[in-house]
Amino acid sequence: MEMQGSASLPTYIRKCMVCIMSRASSQLAFFLCGCYMAALGVHAGEHYVADHHKAGYYVAAVYEHQSILSPNPLALTSRKEALELMNQNLDIYEQQVMTAAQKGVQIIVFPEDGIHGFNFTRTSIYPFLDFMPSPQLVKWNPCLEPQRFNDTEVLQRLSCMALKGEMFLVANLGTKQPCHSSDPGCPNDGRYQFNTDVVFSSNGTLVDRYRKHNLYFEAAVDAPLKVDHIIFDTPFAGKVGIFTCFDILFFNPAIQLLRDSEVKHIVYPAAWMNQLPLLAAIQIQSAFAIAFGINFLAANIHHPSLGMTGSGIYTPLKSFWHHDMESSKGHLIIAQVARNPQGLVGTENATGKMDPSHSKFLKILAGDPYCEKDAQEVHCDAATKWNMNAPPTFYSEMMYDNFTLVPVWGKEGYLRVCANGLCCYLLYQRPTLSKELYALGVFDGLHTVHGTYYVQVCALVKCGGLGFDTCGQEITEATGIFEFHLWGNFSTSYIFPLFLTSGMTLETPDQLGWENGHYFLRKSRLSSGLVTAALYGRLYERD
Repeated sequence: MEMQGSASLPTYIRKCMVCIMSRASSQLAFFLCGCYMAALGVHAGEHYVADHHKAGYYVAAVYEHQSILSPNPLALTSRKEALELMNQNLDIYEQQVMTAAQKGVQIIVFPEDGIHGFNFTRTSIYPFLDFMPSPQLVKWNPCLEPQRFNDTEVLQRLSCMALKGEMFLVANLGTKQPCHSSDPGCPNDGRYQFNTDVVFSSNGTLVDRYRKHNLYFEAAVDAPLKVDHIIFDTPFAGKVGIFTCFDILFFNPAIQLLRDSEVKHIVYPAAWMNQLPLLAAIQIQSAFAIAFGINFLAANIHHPSLGMTGSGIYTPLKSFWHHDMESSKGHLIIAQVARNPQGLVGTENATGKMDPSHSKFLKILAGDPYCEKDAQEVHCDAATKWNMNAPPTFYSEMMYDNFTLVPVWGKEGYLRVCANGLCCYLLYQRPTLSKELYALGVFDGLHTVHGTYYVQVCALVKCGGLGFDTCGQEITEATGIFEFHLWGNFSTSYIFPLFLTSGMTLETPDQLGWENGHYFLRKSRLSSGLVTAALYGRLYERD
């Protein structure tokens, strides 16, 4: 990507601009970015490129794309006009593929809706749709066999990019498939319309396609009658799974794919609107990688005015992410990724000397009295017996759900809050107090706004102000530093650790796991103020 005014920079900076954006490890993680961030620019890229295909690693890229949108997506248009618009976006894709190819990238992921845009009707999207033969039935290289099927211009361009860049390419487009009235699922207009991810190999062959199952208010397209469970093979990473955007919150296909223990990598096109404090794009993407111990390659669309930004290459221990509500430009992230990702250290194999807060946590869970020493007296609380000076319980709306909360006051403490059978606990210490209100909240129920799904949530959040009614508001800045254990008696094993710190930055938990029937998250040494630390449990069977 050519930069404004880059000619005046030293050659080595222009040649290789590198950013550091991982806080998860003391080893600094370098990764190449599509744009230069002055505050983070480091002259280190040459070592990276020389070493990019070292054994056991591959080089991945995701592109957060500021798409050129149709000025009126509801208007009817011709195929010719639709292709003119889509080719403008495909020109940008091609530039990114060429940039990535110079860095030795082996797979690149582009976002959902990046080529054609969104907010269409079923009729107005039709000229934007490519015909899609089934890759299971037809072996086809669109770049080398362009005349084989009609209405496949977008597939042809993507195939040629993969071939020219010599990399696997994942992109999202709208596709159509004619159907017969004898098919009971066939829509009245005689065709299926799908939100489709396609995968091309490095020689341009169409490897596979995934049709989105969990649609998010997408009236223009159909959900396939049977869920696609798509896993494709790569020479550099083994088996890779694929799903799209809203799918991340549901069992099928996301969780089902990971039942194959050989799937250690997911590619994920998205057009995700951020919703704080629990579901910013980078939050849920990172949480998915950590929860399942996998690599997660996520490309989100870039439209800050719609709250859409947040992409990254996430591993269980390190994340390379991009979240930018200011810039109107796309952004390329390139990172070296381990073929076999290493997970967090769980309780069963944790080594080293136990710190006092962890032994206190284990004692509480074991039901031993937890004692605090005052000047003269010793106060003991058994895990089941709570002191009479417990802070007040209050209610506030968070993520459109009615949370039950308690304020987190003082420099240290041990709190409990319960709702509907889920109890959440917090054992915390704060080196210094900030003039901010934090609260521990619980929700155990059916979420019904912007989708219907059952969640169990334990969340430590910074409130928007000092009033209880501000807890749950969307905020991005905080100064409060905590060392803490957060845990709950969850009735699901599908729990996502959501972690967000000041300025839309990420942290990795020190430890996660089950202890005595409770799932816990432990963290000390935050590098910036805490915005959210939450355990987000999904009970798929109660949806």
